[in-house]
Amino acid sequence: MRNIFQEIWGVLRNNKLRTFLTGFSVAWGVFMLILLLGAGNGLKNGVQSKFSWRAKNAITLWAGRTSLPYKGMPKNKEVSFRPEDVSAFLKLHPEVSHFTAVLDRSGDTLSVGKESVFNLIKAVSPDYPSIRNIQIISGGGRFINEADMKMARKVAVIHERTAEILFKSKSAVGRFVKAGKVMYKVVGVYTEDLMQTSPDIFIPLSTAGKIYFPDEKYKNLEMVVDGVNSMEENETFEQGLRETLGNVGGFSPDDPNAMYIRNTISDYLQTQGIFGGIQLFIWIIGIGTLIAGIVGVSNIMLISVKERTRELGIRKALGATPLSILKLVVIESVFVTLFFGYLGMIAGIGLTEGVNALLESGGTKSDMIFQNPTVELSIALSATLVLVLAGVLAGYFPARKAVRVKPIEALRNE
Repeated sequence: MRNIFQEIWGVLRNNKLRTFLTGFSVAWGVFMLILLLGAGNGLKNGVQSKFSWRAKNAITLWAGRTSLPYKGMPKNKEVSFRPEDVSAFLKLHPEVSHFTAVLDRSGDTLSVGKESVFNLIKAVSPDYPSIRNIQIISGGGRFINEADMKMARKVAVIHERTAEILFKSKSAVGRFVKAGKVMYKVVGVYTEDLMQTSPDIFIPLSTAGKIYFPDEKYKNLEMVVDGVNSMEENETFEQGLRETLGNVGGFSPDDPNAMYIRNTISDYLQTQGIFGGIQLFIWIIGIGTLIAGIVGVSNIMLISVKERTRELGIRKALGATPLSILKLVVIESVFVTLFFGYLGMIAGIGLTEGVNALLESGGTKSDMIFQNPTVELSIALSATLVLVLAGVLAGYFPARKAVRVKPIEALRNE
């Protein structure tokens, strides 16, 4: 094997310009593929972050008042849901991946010492950040967890602007804030894309039930739905949603005023379709560029075999087997393809990571429409596999031609 690589290196060294141009075409193809995929990911991540509701298959519903009589009950009945209604609903709809009821309380001033700010208290479950675009800032603690829910702890998660007003330059995590007459321990500081003049303070749903809402009646439900991939499936799910909640809430599924639904699944499907088209276009252009480089390798290998016809004939006359000649040409092709392909891959990944670092250092992520333009490791590994297969194919056909060279004809070749 060492002798084979020495021979390959000698051939490549004696044809520096040809080797460079061939390798550059492969490196450029891989570089452009990584660059285009990174740009597509950056655009997708930015749009999903900037327009989080449109880029997420989320549903929000609000209970209203009935406008139709139902099962002997008159119209104008106030609709609400109890915890057992919610449990029954979730059992019947396993496609709901994230869910929370929401309880809102207004009128309380949040204060720490002499500093105060007005925030709406929003009681939610731990799934809330997965439904809305809520992120805990770096070093900002955590969101509400299941232990908080089970023990009905008096803990709160506040916005970073609220933390700045109440605690100035000090860390808010672990300190206490007063909401009306109730003291809450701050366990997290969050940020979000929506620029609210008065951001929310989040507390556990169970805590709000004990302190503010002892009747435990929910008027607002939010969820994320998986497995809905078409408008027809969306309509079927929404109808099933109305029927299930109508049964547990005591209202007709056909009553438009009993429950108001904000369904972003149609927007989500449209957005995913746009992103899918962009990704497909990028893959077509990138792979086309890569194929152009591989074709270049194959053509160069054909020229190399033609130039070395006399040498190959002498090898066969001295007893070289067809397999050894086939191996020599194929390994040379794979070597050129992999070596320059990796150079292109490293350059592409290096550029996308550099752009990502520059974007992160230049401002707040939520302000940018282009975010994290990097390529996943699985894509790089897939590109490596493509390179190996392409190198084998690029060398096989010239190698097959070399194997068929007859010694006597090769020796006559000038």
